[in-house]
Parts: sequence; structure tokens; C-alpha cells
Amino acid sequence: MAAHSIRLLLHNALDYAGLFPPAELSMAEAVRNYAQYRSDQNAWALGRFIVPVARLKEFAREAAPLANDGVWKVSALGGPNLSLEQKIIAEFNSLHIGRLVIDTLEVKATTVEEIRAAVLQAAFPLHLFVEIPIGDDPTPLIAALAEKKHRAKMRTGGMTPEAIPHTQHVARFIIACVRARVPFKATAGLHHPLRAMYHLTYKPNGPTGRMHGHLSVLLAAAFARQGMSLDLLIEVLEEEAADALEFEDTGVRWRGHWLGNDALREAREHTMLAFGSCSFREPIDDLIRLKML
Repeated sequence: MAAHSIRLLLHNALDYAGLFPPAELSMAEAVRNYAQYRSDQNAWALGRFIVPVARLKEFAREAAPLANDGVWKVSALGGPNLSLEQKIIAEFNSLHIGRLVIDTLEVKATTVEEIRAAVLQAAFPLHLFVEIPIGDDPTPLIAALAEKKHRAKMRTGGMTPEAIPHTQHVARFIIACVRARVPFKATAGLHHPLRAMYHLTYKPNGPTGRMHGHLSVLLAAAFARQGMSLDLLIEVLEEEAADALEFEDTGVRWRGHWLGNDALREAREHTMLAFGSCSFREPIDDLIRLKML
């Protein structure tokens, strides 16, 4: 049985993005998968279904007949016209009460001005995540999100090696979010628990790259809340040895550094809220293979 600490760390953490690369499943396939995952023995790790606002009608056609096991939480990906998209979302929610609910909206912005424009259009009760670039110092962008208590999002991978951000940039983003008290999520390239070389697509002879690990990023967020230095956070993110992590019922230890369950719970509630993956099985199966689940 999995230690209580890893269940705390991964509880509802994995947002399912089966519509997106490299999986790129049809709507019917992705919705069927999500329905199956909700009854999986590891369903406690499953988060929201990710769908573009432009495909909500298609999603509803496939999902409504299957959503009979409790309310499905959905995160919608928006574009530049947030006012219109929020009306579409409100209509969607009113049509599917008790079955499907969009409670989260995700958009992109590259400047403080774009963030402020998005925030002005954003209306509660939707939670707003704004994906920002992290190659340069993201502190000003994160500060703009903190002004209205919205959330950040970083892209941690892609289908080419160049799309994978440096560990220094990931660590810097995490520290900036912690200091500004801005919760965040991560997306792309987190199919595996720890950093290592993997194929970046599902195509034979496709490109490979050193991908970030979802456990590593989650733990880095928790350690950052405890004041860990940038250099040590980089080491956490670059850890490739599974035996360097010891998950116990009361917490987790990484090379002598301890995080108790309270620290893990607080990190999940207030710092790193989720990560997106086009696969649910791949992250879970890796954890099982490593005997962490």
C-alpha cells in the first residue's frame, strides 16, 4: 500500500489532457478514458478533464451520458476573448448541473499588460490560471497575478528538447510563486516521477530529451515553502535516483531533507495545485514500477 505521504502529494493532482500532444486522442477516446480512470484504484490521483472552450459542445455530447458517478470537474482552455468564453462556460454549467462543471479557466499571457487585461475580464467563481513564459525572470508577471489573487501556470516540456525549460528556470519560477503567495500548476512533459531521458512523442524514432519529473516539481514546491535555497531546489529537480526518496506515512525524506505531511498538505493546497498530462496511466504505472504505489 502507498505511504500516506505520497497520497497527500498526488491527491487529485493529475489533470487529464488526453486531447493534447503527444497523445492527441479523439474526444470520444479521451472522455472514455477519463470515465474509466474515475473508477481506477488510483482514481484519488485524478484531477480535472482539460478541454478547450471551442470544443465544449463536442465534449458535452461525449461526456454527459457517462457522467453518472458524481460531478466531473473540468478546466477550460480559453483564448483572447474571455468575456465571450465565460458566457459560454456559464451556459455550459447551467445545462449540466450535477454532472459536469467547469470551475477553472486557463489562458496565456506574456506581459504584465496582458495579465492585467485578462484579470479585468475574469469573473468569479472561475479559478483563473495564466500560463506565463519562464525563460526570463517571471517575478513581474507573478506579481501582477498576485495583485488580484489569481494563479500561475508554467510549461515544463513539449515535443522537442528545446521545449523543456532549464531546471534553474523552473526553480526560479517556483520560488517566485512561493514568495508572492501565488498558487500554480504545471503542464506538459511531466509523465514520469523523476527527471530522466525519455521519448518526447509516441512515434517510433521520435526525439528524446531529459524530461522533468512530476514528483520532483511537487517536492520542489514543498521544499521552497520551507525556505530551501535555489541551488538545492535545482538539485531536487535534477534528482534521477528513485532510492533518494523515502516515502513514509508521516512524510518524505530526500537525501536527509525532511518534509512532514503538514508541509506536503500545505504545498498542495497553497502552492502547486496540479499538473497536466496527456496520459494518466503513464505517471501511475511508473510510480507502481518504482514501488511508490
